Amino acid sequence: MHLIQRGNNRSVCFFSEDDYLFYLELLAEQANKNACEIHAWCLMTNHVHLLISPHEKNSASSLMKGIGQRYVQYINRTYGRSGTLWEGRFRSCLVQSDSYVLACYRYIEMNPVRAKMVTHPAEYRWSSYRANAQSEFSHLITPHAQYLSLGDTHISTTEVYRELFRSELEIGLVDQIRAATNGNYVLGGPRFTAEVEAMIGRRARRGCPGRPKKNSIP
Repeated sequence: MHLIQRGNNRSVCFFSEDDYLFYLELLAEQANKNACEIHAWCLMTNHVHLLISPHEKNSASSLMKGIGQRYVQYINRTYGRSGTLWEGRFRSCLVQSDSYVLACYRYIEMNPVRAKMVTHPAEYRWSSYRANAQSEFSHLITPHAQYLSLGDTHISTTEVYRELFRSELEIGLVDQIRAATNGNYVLGGPRFTAEVEAMIGRRARRGCPGRPKKNSIP
C-alpha cells in the first residue's frame, strides 16, 4: 500500500531536523503497534510518502492516526501554534505486488530528485534510499519480498536495486501512481483490480461515478 499524507494547504510540516527525527520515531513506534511493515518512506517538507504492508484490517488507518495526532501535538507544543497540520485524511492505493511494488519504491525515493531538491536520491537524508540501496542501518525498514527477489545475497540485492535508479520512471507510470494514490484507487492490472473490487464490493479504478476529482501532488 502506498500512502501520502499532505500538509494542510501544502504548508510545511517539518521545520527542523528534530521534527524529522521525531516523526520517524513515531513511525517506528506506530508501525510496530499497528502491525505494519514499512518498506520505503520519504519525508518531504510538506508531505510524507510511505510504502507499507498492513497486516490487519485497520492497520493503515490506525498507523496514520497514531502518527498524525501525536505529531500535530508535538508541532503545536514546540512552535507555540494551534490548529490542524494535515490536509484531511491520508490518501492511499493498494499496490499489486509483482507488478508495481518496485516502481513504488522508486517513485517514493526519487521524490526529492523530481522536486529538484537533490540530483541523486542518496543525497537526501530523509528517505529510505540509503537503507535500501546502500545498506545503511535502519530499524524502520522491512524488505518486501519483491525487493528481496532482486538478488541471492544482500550485496547483490542492493547492487541490482541501485541499478533501478540509473533511469527515471516513465512519465506514464509516474502519472499512474499519482492518480491511483490521489484517487484512492487500486494500482494494478485489470484482473487484480477486478479481484479487489469483488472483495471490497465497490469500484476501485479511475472513472468511478460520483468520485470528486483530487488535486495531484508530487
